Parts: sequence; C-alpha cells; structure tokens
Amino acid sequence: MAKRDYYEILDIPKGASEEDIRKSFRKKALEFHPDRNKDPGAEQKFKEVNEAYQILMDSEKRARYDRYGHAGLGAEAGYARDFEGFDIFGGLGDVFDSFFGGFSTQARNAPRQGADLRDRVVLTFEEAYFGAEKDVTVHRAEMCSRCKGLRSEPGTAVNKCELCRGSGSVRRSQRGLFGQFVQVVACPTCSGEGSTIESPCTECRGAGREKVEVSRVVKVPAGVDDGMQVRLTGEGDVGYNGGPAGNLYVDISIISHSIFRRSGNNLHLEIPINFAQAVLGTEVAIPLIQGSESLKVPAGTKPGSVFTLRGKGMPKIGSRGRGDLLVQVSLEIPTKLDSEQRVALENLAETMAWNNGINGRGKGILDRMKDAFTGS
Repeated sequence: MAKRDYYEILDIPKGASEEDIRKSFRKKALEFHPDRNKDPGAEQKFKEVNEAYQILMDSEKRARYDRYGHAGLGAEAGYARDFEGFDIFGGLGDVFDSFFGGFSTQARNAPRQGADLRDRVVLTFEEAYFGAEKDVTVHRAEMCSRCKGLRSEPGTAVNKCELCRGSGSVRRSQRGLFGQFVQVVACPTCSGEGSTIESPCTECRGAGREKVEVSRVVKVPAGVDDGMQVRLTGEGDVGYNGGPAGNLYVDISIISHSIFRRSGNNLHLEIPINFAQAVLGTEVAIPLIQGSESLKVPAGTKPGSVFTLRGKGMPKIGSRGRGDLLVQVSLEIPTKLDSEQRVALENLAETMAWNNGINGRGKGILDRMKDAFTGS
C-alpha cells in the first residue's frame, strides 16, 4: 500500500511554515490520540501524523522528501519510535500531559539511530562517465574517546537514580478539567536517564559524545547523473544507547561539458558540415568521451538530420549497457570566399537555377535579376 503524502496527512500546503506545521500537528494529534479516540483506525492515523510531523520539522529530511518523495528518506520514513523533544515546541508536552496524563519515558533509554549527515562533491563530465573516487570530510558525533560514552570521568561511579530507581520516569497525580490523571513524566533528578553521575567527563562534559573530523572516500559509479546521491551507510553520527550510527549522504554535482549535452543516459552532439559535404555526402570523425568514431553522412543530407550511434552514450548504472550518442548535422555557411570559390559557386548557382527552373522559366528569372543589378 502506497504511503500517504505528509502534507496531506497534516492537511497543510507544501510551502507551510514551521508554525503552521506545529498548529496542524497539535490539532491532528489531539483528534487521533488513542487515549481519546477509540476508533479502530485512530492509532494508525496518530502514528502517521507523528511521522509526518517529525519529517517535515527537520529541514534536511523535508528537503529530501520535497525532492524525492518517500524514496528519498529510506529507512527514516518509518514510523517515529517515540515522542521525545516535543516540549521544545511551544509547550506541546504540556498539552498532552493535560489531556492524556503524559507519555512513558522508557523509550528515552532505548537504542536510537544517530543523525544523518550530508556533503557534496563536484565531478567533471569525464569523471561521471568513467566513475571516480572522491574524498569528503565531515564533522560527526562519535563516542567520547575518554569516557567511552559513559559520560563520567574514568574511575568514577555512575549510580542508579534513587528517585526513579533507574526507570528514568516518575508518576504523579494531578486533578484537571476532566478529573484526576496519573502522569508519567521524566525524572527531575536524572532528567530521564535513570542514572546520576558524580563527576562528568572533562572531555565531553558529560555528554558521552564528541565532534570529530573524519575523511572518507566516496566511490562514485560510472554513469552517475547530476543531482543523484551516494549513501555511505553508518558514516553519520554515532547512535544513542547502542543504536546504529546514521548515514552520510553525498550529493553529486556535475560540470557541464563543452560539446556534449546529456539527456538521461543519451548524449547529444552537433556536427557542422558545409554545403558541398551535405550535397555530395561525406565521412566525418565524431569525437567520443573516449576516442572517436567515423560517421558516414549520405548525399543529400538536410540540416537538422540526426544520426544515432548505438551504445556510445553514458554508462547505465547497475548494468553493462550504455545509452546512445545522437549526432545532429548543422549546415556551416562560409562568411568569406576567395575569388575562385566565388566564381565556382556562382556558376553552380546559375546551373542549378537553369536545371531546376521555376515552371521552366529559371533562365529568364536569372537574366532579369542580372539586369536589375547592372542597370541594363
């Protein structure tokens, strides 16, 4: 079953602002939350609303979705695993607490994938044709080399939180408009971590992660096109709580070629020939990305004619095939002639006019044109 459009799920236009996304999300989340809506499909719709919100509120993921749709998100397009971070969006967490008694914070300590990263490489036309290896350098989050992700100074203790007993959450009762609710909230002592640190790591200041500059080689396949993307799996930010690392996405930009124009896997090339070659036929050398090939132009070829050289285009990614080279013939008109060339062309023009004629009156027309120029 095809996935629904995120903008349709939230009932907003494609150019909606972040504030519009938040407002629509609040409305839809309240409408479909399983604690309020007991319809069989409410939980599924609530998950769709949550997924749409988390994708569209992330500028990078939203840009990929706008350009490539669900295919541009890969595994990220799955339903969100939790609802952490809502409190930073205008008190959204308080809205849910008031109506539904809060959410479990167990997912806070569950393994989570690290953030994806993005970079860009620029290729020449030839590099896109043959394939290339390019170096990229990014700054990514890795596990702290000093504390190994434990967040505390080596040799110091990490204690189970006494208030929540390691669960990361506490329960509290509160009377609201709809009666008394029991809320499950993040433990105020350990901030939902389930443990307390006596001495935070001096390197990462208790974060358990640090920014590191890393260089990687990107293998770009032959035939890659402008705007495509290469994914380096696991080269993004380190995951949380033992979760997998994110991915590194490298956008491809290709410099235009001086004579070739690309359309998918096909290449286009324009070759000029003169009048005599078009009339009599000729054989011309066609430049290729690698080497050249001879092309026979038959007699009587008209300007704009296109000849196809099969398999002389760009490589097809993932297969052994190639596109075609489409050669279009154009007529080159000389701007300067010597006296001998001019006489030859004038004689040819007169002969062609006499032979072709216009209702058998070609010679008379030429005579009248000469009289007009000579004043006779």
